[in-house]
Amino acid sequence: MRVAFDDKKFYKDMTKFVEYTEGFLQGVQNAKPQILDKLGKEVIERIKEFVDANARVNPQALHHIYEWSMTGTPQGRLFDLGYRVSGAGISFNYTFRQSTSISDGSTVPFYDKARIMEMGIPVTIRPRKKVLAFEDNGEQVFTSKPVVVANPGGEETTGALEQTLETFFNSYFTQAYLNSSQIFDYLKNPFPYKDNVQRGVRGGRGYGRSVGYSWASGGAAA
Repeated sequence: MRVAFDDKKFYKDMTKFVEYTEGFLQGVQNAKPQILDKLGKEVIERIKEFVDANARVNPQALHHIYEWSMTGTPQGRLFDLGYRVSGAGISFNYTFRQSTSISDGSTVPFYDKARIMEMGIPVTIRPRKKVLAFEDNGEQVFTSKPVVVANPGGEETTGALEQTLETFFNSYFTQAYLNSSQIFDYLKNPFPYKDNVQRGVRGGRGYGRSVGYSWASGGAAA
């Protein structure tokens, strides 16, 4: 029995297969901005939920980043989260909103309370009239002099949001988020690569690039 083996065709097919594979990976790389943009939006929502949950558990540390009496509620947030996609990857940031609510015993909002308490900035309170009246350890105090509050939020609030975000990325992100992310589930199974191998052998690099980009950007839209 004689078997003829066309080594030229085999070499040509293997070359096309390698080109298809390289093209697929290039297509995935080209879709990276869309993937990171989708990831950024998804992570932002998870961070908000994470901060809210921690605020409800530990209001002493995180009450300052919410309106008065609204700690841990989405409607009371005094922080905004954002992200930026660049050639280096994705970075996250936060900013603070101005408070508009009025606490018990006050007549005006503590406008910059989230930033001031997070950073532990001292606050000077000056009497709007002749005398400043307030309670100190249950005693009524009257003074005509300005009062300096060294840490208006208490030691627990200083850097509390920053610490919560570090916990999210250092622990929760890798231990819980990655296991439940829809986009990561999608990207773990590059089924179009296998399903299109035969066409890829004919189409080569260009076809592989198209398949890879379509699959990866489809994950970004999932």
